[in-house]
Amino acid sequence: MFNNKAKSRRPLQRQQPMQRSTRPLGRVALAGGGLSSSATHPFARSAENSRLFAYEQQVKQAFARIEPVLKSLSAMQHESDFEAQAQRFVSSELGFELPAALLADSWIKQLDISQIYAWCVFETFRKMSDDFFDTKPLADDDDAEFQEFLEQCGFHTLDVSPCADGRLAHVIRYVLRLPYKSVRRKSYAGAMFDVEDSLQKWSETEMRRHREGQPNSADAATRYLKVAVYHHSSSQPDGEGCAAHGSDTQRAADAALERLKDFRQGVENSFCCGASIDLLLIGLDTDNDVIRLHLPDADGEIDAMSYVDAAELHQATRSASAANAEAVIGEYLQAKCHSLPSEGMVRLAARLLCGNLSQIDYVRQYHNGCYQDIGHQECFIGMGIGFEEVQLRNLTYFAYLKTVEEGAKDMDVGIKIFTGLNANRGLPIPVVIRYDYHGHVPGARVRAVARCHQLDTALRNRFSEYEERGLLHTLLMVRDCSNDAKAETIGSSLKLNKQVAH
Repeated sequence: MFNNKAKSRRPLQRQQPMQRSTRPLGRVALAGGGLSSSATHPFARSAENSRLFAYEQQVKQAFARIEPVLKSLSAMQHESDFEAQAQRFVSSELGFELPAALLADSWIKQLDISQIYAWCVFETFRKMSDDFFDTKPLADDDDAEFQEFLEQCGFHTLDVSPCADGRLAHVIRYVLRLPYKSVRRKSYAGAMFDVEDSLQKWSETEMRRHREGQPNSADAATRYLKVAVYHHSSSQPDGEGCAAHGSDTQRAADAALERLKDFRQGVENSFCCGASIDLLLIGLDTDNDVIRLHLPDADGEIDAMSYVDAAELHQATRSASAANAEAVIGEYLQAKCHSLPSEGMVRLAARLLCGNLSQIDYVRQYHNGCYQDIGHQECFIGMGIGFEEVQLRNLTYFAYLKTVEEGAKDMDVGIKIFTGLNANRGLPIPVVIRYDYHGHVPGARVRAVARCHQLDTALRNRFSEYEERGLLHTLLMVRDCSNDAKAETIGSSLKLNKQVAH
């Protein structure tokens, strides 16, 4: 149906106009919070859904067990032979022992549940991280195929900036069903990505194309695709939308779109080649993982009020044949749009929507059509550069930054969220500070370690009140991202003996 040859913003035949929503964004709720029918959609990938759910349950349950275990541990504190009993109990329930220093002298003083809780969160994450790089549970065999497909669509790089909200952490591997290694993902509060950082990445990508022919040669007629992902809640639009935009979905969409335009304008002003940039805006309903695609028109412009709704597509294609899903969706898009983007953009949009239809069925099958945790339920804050292994919803609040000062807004939002989740209940806010580096660059590890410690110090200074009350704990890690090496722990705020440190 589509021509595989890359084209530069040439419109397809114009057909029927795209239906413009007359309802405010964020106010379109599905009946009962989910989709009506229980039958499996013909485009759903049932085997993949089962595998993804098994991994989600394995990780989520490991974190969910921490609080009940610590409540039981606190209750048995004054029993005879407590330390041995505690170690056996924690080991059987959580899969690891506690540092002896955290249980010492429990007969004369109260257990420091704050430190024990932080240790358990950090150790659970460390185990999850090690397992991710050892066993590759979310690996996709289609990495090479996807890059080839991307280039056939007229793009050489897919750069996605979702909101830092933990309810979007699974957007690549689950919501869009893309191979995570083939997509650049950097999260920012409100999807308000750093334009300068994206400009730097664009320059680096173009330099590699010129010097190394990677991911393709500089003379290939392909473009850099920048995507922003905002979010909303269909069931509670005024309270569980994007905190960075006051749960105002239209404001979130408009702001993300404006940031995309700033990026394109920045390339045009700096390098006179804005035609090498394409943009895409995606909205995500965090209640049920339904996406909205705000496709560019023939001139590359996006309307924040006009979109293709995956929930409507799900219903419209329920009786379609699964033999050629992306072609069927492509025809649906052509029928909906009055001013089509390039053929390649339509092909890519069809693939994204096809993946999302499978995710919609995933939420229907395993979460009754709507997640129970409508609001924030993250387990820790991830701060710094990295976290490739976090591909699960509502597990981590991200704050990608090089300095606390430049990422102050992101950190403030994260601390506010965890004040409600943890600090107001007397539990500490666990923060994993991570800095990934390229091992082939001389001195990279040393600089990464130094950066972690700088971030740690700056974090404590900014949130000194939490630090003084014992409500802020950190784990420091670095990782050589030039290979599949595991993350390495280099420090922690926990007051432990050296022999029991991670």
